[in-house]
Amino acid sequence: MRSYAAAGNRRFSRNADKAIFGGVCAGIADYFGFNRRATRFLAIVAFCMAMPITVLIYFAVVFLVPATSGTQKNDGDPEFRQALRASPRQAASDVRRRFKSLDRRLARLEKYVTSSRYQLDREFRNL
Repeated sequence: MRSYAAAGNRRFSRNADKAIFGGVCAGIADYFGFNRRATRFLAIVAFCMAMPITVLIYFAVVFLVPATSGTQKNDGDPEFRQALRASPRQAASDVRRRFKSLDRRLARLEKYVTSSRYQLDREFRNL
């Protein structure tokens, strides 16, 4: 069971940029991190198996769920979002590793800026 804080501000929306008909399958694939082709294939299978109810639900989603395009929706890095949905622990360890690397770089930069070498280089540039 997912808590509200763990869900974040992620909302389901139709994907207008990658839409074939309405963007429902593309939106479902983006929301859950699935492959769009597989999602569309499963939608076609659902249409064949239970035509009336599936068509009714599909059109309800088309009319009730807002569509977003790439200019409206700013999720940052889509590959990261998909990796986060697929494997949260691996994504968290990758983020932790990146932050440690950035922290080391920042420490080196602070050490250089506060050193006498930086003052000397700055005075040579000003000449």
